[in-house]
Amino acid sequence: MEYTGVDVVIPAHDEQDLLAGCLDALEDCIAATPVPVTVTVVLDSCRDATEEIARGRARIVRTSARNVGIARARGFDSLRRPSSSSPGSVPSPSRRWYATTDADSRVPRTWLTDQLAVARSGADVVAGLIAVDDWSDWTPATRLSYLEGYHPGPGHRHIHGANIGISARAYRQLGGFDPLPVHEDVQLVRRARAAGLTVAWSTAAPVMTSARRTARAPGGFAGHLAATECAATERAANERTASAGTTAS
Repeated sequence: MEYTGVDVVIPAHDEQDLLAGCLDALEDCIAATPVPVTVTVVLDSCRDATEEIARGRARIVRTSARNVGIARARGFDSLRRPSSSSPGSVPSPSRRWYATTDADSRVPRTWLTDQLAVARSGADVVAGLIAVDDWSDWTPATRLSYLEGYHPGPGHRHIHGANIGISARAYRQLGGFDPLPVHEDVQLVRRARAAGLTVAWSTAAPVMTSARRTARAPGGFAGHLAATECAATERAANERTASAGTTAS
């Protein structure tokens, strides 16, 4: 199917430090995309200058849910606005493509063109990869342990809210994102597969994301890295203990 436009939704909670970079990268991506693109930033309980950064660069939707699943859903729900040609009606989603990323992430220039290419081949959902741009907040052992468990090649099954695309028709069929504070992205893709929709596991155009320690969503990527660090530290301690025992014997 040929899609006539793309709608991108970005949930944001106190993202004044990173949102500008996210929008800069997205604008570069839009310039390389052959169809019109709208961008919606969902301000979720923001107390900083996030709104000022988003204003004039994106549509703004507000929520006080403090819940990323609700925030993503609110963004896409806001697209069901009356059309100018037929007041009170909902524009047909049949040829729209939806994509979502995170405010602390930077999409590559070909992000949307690559998603649309996969969609034209018959995919209803595109699940893409991420890459971390800066590991300075974490120990080398944490980085190594994370990379050992992350398999970005063909056949991957990684799901990231920072890099998901879905046809508007499929999104409406599934009822959108669940109101979950974490793993709303995973649940959407799981429900798509259960419904018999075609999910493409793309290796093209990984999205750069931050590896900050301060989490915006409990149990999100920062939480995953913290758990990885704890496991790596415990493993190293066990190895030292085993080595000391061997030496003593």
